[in-house]
Amino acid sequence: MRVTLRFFARFGELLGNSREIDISEGTSLADLVREVARTSSEGYQAIFDEAGSFHRYVILMRNRKRIRPEDAETMLVADGDEIAVFPPVAGG
Repeated sequence: MRVTLRFFARFGELLGNSREIDISEGTSLADLVREVARTSSEGYQAIFDEAGSFHRYVILMRNRKRIRPEDAETMLVADGDEIAVFPPVAGG
């Protein structure tokens, strides 16, 4: 299966902005992000806490629909999915 994983703002600076990734069937959204985030210790620490859970401020989207980080643990990624990971958004 092939999915697109996009990181934005600071996360993109640390991990690259966009990647197409081949994954195994049965991969959860959280495991997908963890696997890629582990390529940079700073990137991993920016997205995950010491227990390996998403920081509360991380914004996740699957196919342009926001999902809760706690749901990402059990949500399986499907072929063609686009996953987006955002840091907190501020502005005015």
